[in-house]
Amino acid sequence: MRLPPRFALLLALSPLVLARAAQPAATLDWAKIDAETLRHFQTIVRMDTSDPPGNEQPVADYLKRTLEAAGIEVQVFAKAPHRPNVVARLRGNGSKRPLLIMGHTDTVNVDPKKWKHGPFSATREDGWIYGRGTVDDKDNVTAALMTLLLLKRNAVPLDRDVIFLAEAGEEGAVQFGIEFMVQNHFAAIDAEFCIAEGGRVSRTGGQVHYASVQTTEKIPNRIRVIARGVAGHGSVPLRSNAIVHLAKAVAKIADWQTPMRLNETTRAFFERLATISPPEEAARYRAVLRGDESGAAQEHFAEHQPALHSTLRTSISPNIIQGGYRVNVIPSEVEATLDIRALPDEDMARFLEQLKTIIDDPAISLEPAPGHSRPGAPPSRLRTEAFEVIEAAVRRHYGVITIPSMSTGATDMAFLRARGIECYGIGPGIDTEDGPKGFGAHSDQERILEAELYRFVRFNYDTVVSLAGKR
Repeated sequence: MRLPPRFALLLALSPLVLARAAQPAATLDWAKIDAETLRHFQTIVRMDTSDPPGNEQPVADYLKRTLEAAGIEVQVFAKAPHRPNVVARLRGNGSKRPLLIMGHTDTVNVDPKKWKHGPFSATREDGWIYGRGTVDDKDNVTAALMTLLLLKRNAVPLDRDVIFLAEAGEEGAVQFGIEFMVQNHFAAIDAEFCIAEGGRVSRTGGQVHYASVQTTEKIPNRIRVIARGVAGHGSVPLRSNAIVHLAKAVAKIADWQTPMRLNETTRAFFERLATISPPEEAARYRAVLRGDESGAAQEHFAEHQPALHSTLRTSISPNIIQGGYRVNVIPSEVEATLDIRALPDEDMARFLEQLKTIIDDPAISLEPAPGHSRPGAPPSRLRTEAFEVIEAAVRRHYGVITIPSMSTGATDMAFLRARGIECYGIGPGIDTEDGPKGFGAHSDQERILEAELYRFVRFNYDTVVSLAGKR
């Protein structure tokens, strides 16, 4: 049967286009919204929520007051009074499961002497805003706050509840934040999809190149490599010297190129990156896709692009060595601590057995090191409504391709993926030159482009309306 043209057109429209119809008809005054964004952003950046020691209460109190003043439902959950988690909810009609948007209110600590501008000054200079947390993660907190305020202010009808979690403790104290929420208050944040930190829009030379969306992450494991031998006088060298055994073990570990393995995310990452890269780079990415584990591409990544080398495999970095207490004493025990970042599907028991075989020394033992880890979980799928909506919003706001990525670091989305929530990490426009210059996340001059903060708020709002708004 031949359909009339207007019906054929309707059927051809993607869900994303239909979702766009759910946006408010009134034109938003973005200049006024940008000024409001700046006010909220500077206010919370100026609050010292360094972790350690950890005190997110000032930001949590500010968010609670701001949201409640707008008539938005707010709950506060805290394992410790000074480390609260704020959960705000706008209710939809229930026809779809909720959408969770998340940001963490703590930051890594600072050495104020190393900052040109005060780390909590939120100084504006030459189009930048400087301060701890500007890109990790008070940008996401502010974007989520503004999204809820705009949804409420514009009375946007929703198919999904939209939940905002402003969490504590992401920077190494998850027992106060996401772990506490998942174990004790999961019903308050349970959702079909989550949007949080972990991605970015890459700019090089001032031009947007692509947008990365984090759909999975490596799982941190801390392992102690312990060498034991006979103690003795330093004037009589011993073959059993524990330091010598440890040194040889660490060298073997460093020389071991662990097996390469791709998953849905990393395969799509290299496939899409190859389409926008110069021929020489694209050839290396395609070599990886063909399964080349030992060729020139791997050596190039290890030498010049170590993040890509780590993306392809479970990685090991020996980061701490401890042993000995005086120059004329051979110690009986010394140790190194390994930072192992495992692929999401890594069988760690089997991996550690392989590591023992590589070391091949009865004087060496491997033991877990203390510290919080993240649970393993399958990558979030790429063929979901959420990922498609994010891709479409990237095209509208940035005009570039979306590339799924696996973070070599850790985010709190791991806890949510382990509970079945499909999670996607996004971020604002970031200059690739900033990190090497010392302006990136965790650096001593952390900063964000003011214009990119405003664009990120627009992008967030558009994404949430498209994904949660009534069709």
